Amino acid sequence: MSNVTGGTTGGPTVGTGTAGGISGVPEPDVIVIGGGTGGYSTALRAAGLGLRVVLAERDLIGGTCLHRGCIPSKAMLHAAELVDGIAEARERWGVKATLDAVDWDALTTTRDGIVSRNHQGVAGHLARAGVRVVHGTARLTGPRSVLIDGPEGGAFTARRGIVLATGSRPRRLPGLSADGRRVVTSDDALFAPGLPESVLVLGGGAIGVEYASFHHSMGAEVTLVEAADRLLPLEDEDVSRHLARGLRKRGIMVRTGSTLVGTELLANGVRAILRTAKGEELVVESERPLVAIGRTPVTDGLGLEAAGLSTDGRGFLAPADWTRLETAVPGVHVVGDLLPPPSPGLAHASFAEGLLAAETLAGVPSPPVDYATVPRVTYSSPQTASVGLSEAGARAQGRDIKVNTMPLTATAKGMVHGQGGMVKVIAAADGAGGEAAEAVLGVHLVGPHVSEMIAESQLIVGWDAEPSDVARHLHAHPTLSEAVGEVFLTLAGRGLHQH
Repeated sequence: MSNVTGGTTGGPTVGTGTAGGISGVPEPDVIVIGGGTGGYSTALRAAGLGLRVVLAERDLIGGTCLHRGCIPSKAMLHAAELVDGIAEARERWGVKATLDAVDWDALTTTRDGIVSRNHQGVAGHLARAGVRVVHGTARLTGPRSVLIDGPEGGAFTARRGIVLATGSRPRRLPGLSADGRRVVTSDDALFAPGLPESVLVLGGGAIGVEYASFHHSMGAEVTLVEAADRLLPLEDEDVSRHLARGLRKRGIMVRTGSTLVGTELLANGVRAILRTAKGEELVVESERPLVAIGRTPVTDGLGLEAAGLSTDGRGFLAPADWTRLETAVPGVHVVGDLLPPPSPGLAHASFAEGLLAAETLAGVPSPPVDYATVPRVTYSSPQTASVGLSEAGARAQGRDIKVNTMPLTATAKGMVHGQGGMVKVIAAADGAGGEAAEAVLGVHLVGPHVSEMIAESQLIVGWDAEPSDVARHLHAHPTLSEAVGEVFLTLAGRGLHQH
């Protein structure tokens, strides 16, 4: 089928003139509510399959990831990497460089330009695909009907189905109200005025770790607090250990097993009272506390009841069929941050979910999302990247496993970078007490640029490769990635530099 543009050909029409306020406009096949990564990927794929698509978005196309999260934060982290490079050049390599100042306005202008170009690119893709973008707040009025409140809005009826992709917002911390200036969340931390001299980051997941890393690079005194007994508590324990070591080496104060028990607003910041893992009280004053304790789905005002839907106890909208991402109401699908685990709430997973929802509604075969092979990356310094099972997760499944770990500094390129880190591989054992390792179950990386190294491991895990399969292929020398090759060589019984 060819693309259908803007509802100008074929299909039944809305005789009442309520479809966007224009009489005679054909009904859409698909209505997507939410224009973030999950929503716009659904819309693009559905339109590419010849379906008429209406995409409702009350804010900006691209959602949190493009405008407040993934893209602007990675732009700022790149700037932070450049700052760190100046210090490394001076202190480690004898390059007598100094940092005069950070021009905050110039930095944010570059960041905003990157975001703007991406936004324009997504909008252009949607326009060329024939997706009708309607700006306004949408709510369900039935299992196939949507009311969009906006200048171009109106009542719409979907011929095939509706996709819910309304995303998430930062989770709030009781007793510490975020105002976007003195107390911030991940949605507004990069847009608060200027660079603070001190930051208290509450939450040691990927978001909190990234913001702690950025602010330290920019000269702030940073305290990073996590209630669990380690950073990135959902990752492999060795990942957490190497990450915490790297952050502490840089000068970030890491407090795990600690909770916030009280706060006091000061003239130029906040005084926080923490209870440490040992039960002691610790007072930390900071110019800008940053709350990064996770995100919660956005469903308020969505009218789920009108369609016969309801959320679970955590606010998620669980599909009745994960192979179609279809809810208990036929024709109503859900993607992105509205989904509970095993969906990881990551932008690249949302892309895959959008493809699945669109292809299902178009009636074409579509593989379900393989959540076990979705890579997880933290873009701090050092970075972390993982795919598949952790060691503890494999053991919890009762698997017989072989584990091999190698420090990045055991390679020449790792010594050049001098940031530590590791490669860790978990593989199934042969089950017969032999030396061979079978299918690779998980790969975990910590160190510089590992976000760019994880793709190989994603394929290894996703294609059920064995260490011997990987060991046949050479990794360039000298590179960081050859540490990955060395680990697999050893697991395949062909160890070279590793014993």
